[in-house]
Parts: sequence; C-alpha cells; structure tokens
Amino acid sequence: MSAIRTVVRGAQRRRVSTIVIVAATAMAVTATVLAGLLLAASSAPFANAFAAQHGAHLTALFDAAKTTEQQVAATASQAGQAAGPFPVATVAPKQDGGPGPGLPPLTVAGRADPGSGPIDRVTLLSGRWARAADEIVIARTNLRLPAGTTLTVANGSTLKVVGEGRSISRTAQGWMTPGGVAALGQTGWQMLYRYADAGTEAAMTAHRTALGGGAQTQSWLGVRDDAAHRTQLFVPLLSAFGLIGLALAALVIGNVTAGTVASATRRIGVMKALGLTPAQVVRACLAQALIPGLIGAVLGIVAGDLLAVPLTADVAELFGTVPMSVTPWVDAAAIVAAVLVIAATAAPAGWRAARLRTVDALAVGRTPAHGRGRLAARLAARSRLPRPFSLGLAQPFTRPARLLAMLVTIGLGTAAATFAIGLAVSLRHVQAADQKPNTSADVLVLPPMDAADRTDPRAVLDATPGTGSYYGRGPAEVAVDGLRETARGTVTTGDARAAGYEMLDGRWYTAPGEAVVTTGFLTATGKHVGDTVTGTGHGPLTLVGEVFDGSANNHLYTDAASLPGPQPALEWYIKLAPGTDRTAYLVALQGRNLQAEATQAEGADGTLVILDSLTALLTALLVSVAGLGVLNAVVLESRDRVHDIGVHKSVGMTPKQTAVMVVASVGIPGLVGGVAGVPAGWLLHHWAVPAMAHGAGIRLPQSTIDVYAPGLLAVLALAGLVLAAGGALLPAGWAARTRTAVALRTE
Repeated sequence: MSAIRTVVRGAQRRRVSTIVIVAATAMAVTATVLAGLLLAASSAPFANAFAAQHGAHLTALFDAAKTTEQQVAATASQAGQAAGPFPVATVAPKQDGGPGPGLPPLTVAGRADPGSGPIDRVTLLSGRWARAADEIVIARTNLRLPAGTTLTVANGSTLKVVGEGRSISRTAQGWMTPGGVAALGQTGWQMLYRYADAGTEAAMTAHRTALGGGAQTQSWLGVRDDAAHRTQLFVPLLSAFGLIGLALAALVIGNVTAGTVASATRRIGVMKALGLTPAQVVRACLAQALIPGLIGAVLGIVAGDLLAVPLTADVAELFGTVPMSVTPWVDAAAIVAAVLVIAATAAPAGWRAARLRTVDALAVGRTPAHGRGRLAARLAARSRLPRPFSLGLAQPFTRPARLLAMLVTIGLGTAAATFAIGLAVSLRHVQAADQKPNTSADVLVLPPMDAADRTDPRAVLDATPGTGSYYGRGPAEVAVDGLRETARGTVTTGDARAAGYEMLDGRWYTAPGEAVVTTGFLTATGKHVGDTVTGTGHGPLTLVGEVFDGSANNHLYTDAASLPGPQPALEWYIKLAPGTDRTAYLVALQGRNLQAEATQAEGADGTLVILDSLTALLTALLVSVAGLGVLNAVVLESRDRVHDIGVHKSVGMTPKQTAVMVVASVGIPGLVGGVAGVPAGWLLHHWAVPAMAHGAGIRLPQSTIDVYAPGLLAVLALAGLVLAAGGALLPAGWAARTRTAVALRTE
C-alpha cells in the first residue's frame, strides 16, 4: 500500500491536473444537483401545494339575491368536508384613486382569518391579514399591489392593501373581513367542498349536479390542469443541459485522468520495477483520479444545494408550493454518478498502464511518437504566417487523441451556448406573441363600469382626429358539443386581424359563422381546421384556422355576430394614424367620457424569468467545464513540449511569441469545434423547444423556433475560438514565464 500511496502522492503534486479534476467534477455535480432538485421541485408542485393548503375540490358561488345563508350552509352535508358560507362581492377598483381605467374586477371573499375553516388555508405571503372593514388582502398575481396601496371602488370608498396571499384553489382575488364585504355590497355566498372521490371529471360532474343549477362552480381539476402545463416546460430543458453536462464531465475528467496517468507512466514503471503488480497499478490510477474527484463532488453538492435555494424558491413562488430544502436522494445520486463517471474514465487509462511492460514504462518519454504531425508542421511552415503562430497551429496534430478530445469539448461548450442563446430568443418571441393584441395597438378604450351606460364608442372614435383603425374585443362563454365545459370565447367587432395573432394553421375568420381556435380546443374536441362545430345558443361555426395561445385552454375566437343574444362589454383597440400624438389623443377621448389608456406589454412572465435564470446558470457552468477541459489539454501539451519551448527560447523566441504560440495551438480545435458545435446546439434547440411546448399542451409558431439568423450563427461559430483561447491564456502565461535553462533541463 505504501507504493500505491507514493504513486498517488506523486500524481497529486501535479497541481493543475488535480485542480482541474476537482473543479470539473464540482461544476458537473453542481449542474446535476441543480437539475435534480429542480426536477423534484417541479414534478408535482400543484399536488404538494394542494395537500399543504388543504385545497377545495369544488368552489361554489351562490347568488345572495336568490339563496339565503341557511340554504347555502345546508349544502355542506353533501361533501366530506365543507367551509363557508363566506360573503362575496365583486369590485372594480382604481389604484390610488387616480383618473383613468381601473384594475381588473376582483372577486373578494369575506374571511376573518386566512385559515377560516378546514379547507383552502390561504398562505399569507407578505403583510398581514385584514382586520378592519376598509382593509384588503390581494391574491398575488402578475399585477403586484404592495402593502400600503390605496384602492378606490365605484361607490367612492377606499380600501387599503395590507398584505398579499395565495389560494391554491384560486377561490378569490382578494380577501376582506366579512363586515368589509358587506359594506362593499355583497352579491353572493361562497362554499368550499372536499370529497372522498374527486379524482375524475365524472365524479366532479356528479358533485356539481348534486348542488343543483343555482350555483356557479369551479372544479379543482381545471385549476390543476391550468397549472400543470408550466411544470412540463422544465423537463426538456433540464434533460438537454443534463446530457451536455454528463458528456462534458466524462470527457474532461477522462482526458485529465488519461493525461495524469500518462504523465505518471515513468513513475509507475519505476514502481513496477520495485514489485508493483498490475492490479496495484490500476488501483493507484483509480485512486489518483477518485480522491480529487470525490473532493470536487462534495464541493459540487454544497454549491448545488446553495444555488438551488433561490431557484427552488422561485419555482415555489410560481407554483404556490413551499420552497424545497436539501433532498438527500438527489445528493446521493450525484455522488454515485460522479464516482461512476470518474471510475469509468480512469480505469481504461490505468489498465493500459498496467499492461505496459516494465522496460517500456521506464522508456516512456514525453516526445510524441515519431512521424506524428509532420504533415501539419510542413503545411504550417509553408504558410506566410508568423513563425510562432505557425508552430502553434501544427502542435495539436502530434497528439491525435488529445486533439479529438479538445474538439469534442469545445464543440459541446459551443453547443450549450448556442442552445442557451436560441432558447432565450425563443422565449422572448413566445412572450411577445402571447401578449398580443396589447402590443399591436396604441390605445385601449375600456367599457364603462356602469353596465347601464355601455354605449357604442365607434361614433366618438370616428369623430376623433388621429384615429386610424380599430376593432372591439370581449369575452364570451361558448357552449360547444364535445366539450364538458363551455369554451373560453373571444368575440370581435371589426377587422380583428390587426391584433396580430400568430396563426399556426389556416387563416383568420372574415365573416360570421367562422371561428379560429387554439390547439387546446382542437385537442379537447378532436376537431381539425376545416371542421364544423355546433353547440347551444349559436349556429354552426366553421373552424378556419388554428391560432397560437400561450396556455393550453380551450379558446375560441369568432365574430360577435356569430353569437346571437346580448353582446358582451367590448374593449376597443385603436391603431393611431401616423404622426398622431398619443397623449393628446388620450386626453381627447377622456374628455368625451371614454376610459382610455395607452397599451403596453405586460411584465415578464414568471415562468420565463425562471427559465432564463436557470438557462444562464447552467450554461455558465457547462462553458466553464469546457474551458477547464481546454486548459488541462493545453497544460498537458505544454508540459510535454517544455523542452521544445526551451529550445525555441534559446534561439531567440520572446516570452510574447511563446504565449502566441501556445494560444495559437488551440486555434484550429477552437474553430473546428465551434463550427461543429453550432449545428449540434441548433438541433438540440429545435428538439427541446417543441418538446417544451408539447409538454405544456401547446403548439408554437414557426417564428418562435426559427430564431437563428445567419449572422448569429456565424458569431456563435466563433464562440468556440473564444472559448479555446480563454482556456489557453493561463498556460500561455506560464509557458512565457518559464526560464530557458529550466525548460532545457526538463525531460
């Protein structure tokens, strides 16, 4: 054992190789732990939160004008557990009481505390619970209203926001004291139910039927399905980065280990001459790789757990779950994977060393095999490039295996960067497509809050200077045969093609009786573009197109004339004539009693923010691992050629020229690896992005996938050269500082 320890200690004195093994393993394990923890965090976020908050399987809203509190309370006997009745009011407040449009209507429930009853325990995220009649807790959404915000409601009273909460069952958009809801003007009673059998749509339909037709109901299955599509976005992303990370880790660690074993071959020959057996040689090679590898694995687990804290907190924020703590099985799996990778890459190198005859091992030097790289050297010498540059370009060809490893390492690093940049651009395009029609218009006119005063604003718009084109848009529930629930509908008046919706198939409707639908609608009904759908309350609708929607909802768009009966309140989207001042136009509309506001894009979606952060972090880790692989390869090459460097310096090569020669040695691998890595990243992007969309139950426009412009691809191809040069800078500095006499004395 003392002989093995001698070999191991001798190898570990080569600090660069040891540091590279530690760092590469640490970064690879960090990426593995991050991926594992985030997969665990996003595997069942809704189920975890629903169990923790004891969510409602069914939420029912009864009309207070038709049903008494006692009648509502009597329905509790139909479920295993029930909570309520809670008074409910609907308000459309304005922030800070200022002029202009109000906030979206809020359904406000009256609760004395966040845990009122055994069902739907509201999580208080910030601030405190409402105590007075003029205080309100707002459900946290993309529209953030911090504590202290003042809201003005239609009757002139004001409400003070005192906290933010979350209901996993989405039972309300706000909560007040029961007395506060009564003061606003109570409109209904809310009941919450939990059942022993609530896992199927048929069971939930039976529970709805038992309540009768006098209540508006919301099933937990719909809420679960709406939230579940977000979790599926993470799986292809983490799988793609995990595959690249695993390949990079195995390649870099294998290259480092093989180089370390090769550099210790002469020492191993000495030990074999003193009686070291082949089995002991293999164990020594494994030990000299596993010891620093295990150190790196432990560091990677610590770093992964620490970095996962803010990311899992973001995932918890997005899905309404509790942030995850350290998951032991993920850490254990990461260590096992690291040990297996290191052992699998170190064992072949050790076995080759063990099979060497003692005489051959003692005779091994650092000079490459005779004849290798001569053709490359002759071609480089004939070029008109400066001599240090041409010498560097020819160097990698003396070690074909090392050159191949460097090419693959740079290619994988470039592929990771290409994939990450393409994914970021795709996500931006998806968000931009999903935010239409807001970003396709200049001014939005909202319907009056008073339903009795919903006059058609078209005469005012036509008479206002600066009006270009406009159309009306409003919500409608559309009953369609083949759907268990009514579809979410949008009806329009005028030419709604100006909204700029992204079409996936077919065309936009141009006449009553035609409709375009989302992918979720086609999936739920089994219909295709060109088919006709029928339902209650409207004539047959011909599906003429499939439109992009960022959710998996059953959405249908049609002309308002396609749905007979009372028209919903419409929002009007106006495109201004060129040269029109939008501020002056808004003042003109508001002076004519229209609620008008400038349209603008919404803030970044929470899912996209998390995906961007995760992509940037994992890409940085993988590119760093690739850079370490290049650094190690250049260190090994420089160490093998240290005597040659001494010869070059003795005949007049300056330190600057030495550095240029070393950096130039990675020029061809960097360029070729970059050119090869870009198509790999492109293919990975074109697999992962549609897979993410498929997991979310949506289809993406081709414009969100074809995001690589020729100029961008050219720049990305040069990224391999930048990565290679960055990894070679430190070894180049070391080579430049090496004294000539020391280099000449080295074997």
